[in-house]
Amino acid sequence: MWSSEQLDLDTYLTRLGYAGDRAPTLETLAALQRAHVLTLRWDTLDPFLYREVRIDVPSVQDKLVRRGRGGYCYEHTVLFAAALEALGFRFTAVSARVQLGADSGTPRPPTHAMLIVDLDGGRWLVDIGFGASPLAPIELVDGGRVESGPWPYLLRRQVITHGAEGWAVHQRGDGPEGPEGWTVRQVFTENPQYPVDYAVGNHFVATHERSPFVTRPYIQRLRTDRHDTLDALVWTTERPGGEPVTETVPPHEVPKLLDDVFDIRVDPEEAALLVTRLTELDAARNPAT
Repeated sequence: MWSSEQLDLDTYLTRLGYAGDRAPTLETLAALQRAHVLTLRWDTLDPFLYREVRIDVPSVQDKLVRRGRGGYCYEHTVLFAAALEALGFRFTAVSARVQLGADSGTPRPPTHAMLIVDLDGGRWLVDIGFGASPLAPIELVDGGRVESGPWPYLLRRQVITHGAEGWAVHQRGDGPEGPEGWTVRQVFTENPQYPVDYAVGNHFVATHERSPFVTRPYIQRLRTDRHDTLDALVWTTERPGGEPVTETVPPHEVPKLLDDVFDIRVDPEEAALLVTRLTELDAARNPAT
């Protein structure tokens, strides 16, 4: 179903630096998730520049594995699903509604892709496409929690939208929201999703005028001790327990920043187009007075 026959599994695992056991176990799953999140990059450059993103396995593998570019949840999840299928894992794809910054009375569309993996009678949520993703699977039980990585995550079983029961992924917040400083990041049900469902959701986030991905680039890189983001021209670095450090980057410096800080490589033609589009965006946001 997830086109694993089109995946070059050895090349993918080599790119991750993974040389461990390939048996479909929880230990293998956790090691692959950690390697994927820390190695492969996250960006929304293609929606911003081209309003087109392909999520077939050959295209995603070429972009994320061979060319050193980043992608967002659909690309990461399709690639990871193909790898898990090739290794013999059993899983269900699901979609989540991102809650951060959302009006609770007006649900966002379910456009965040994740997997639920079945192992030894248990089920584990695998979210490798959020950018600042958990570095390990989260057991799908009320109160499931993972502490690996710079920030913890918590799962709660609860009523989510319009009376539907499902799950909420909580992340540690700095404010009073949620229990003990936790805030809801995304909510989801266990309704199975298929490649055609992801194709529909991907078309929306890559092309629709209301998608934030087409209005400005958003780049992320998670490391074990920090999280860097570039939101249009605003570069922010966060470290656990510390205050965020933010600065504004001129458009012409963005390609070098992508290479130096985010380990994302763009070719000269793409770099020139990015600088042009960012300059236009900056001018539209800050018209001369």
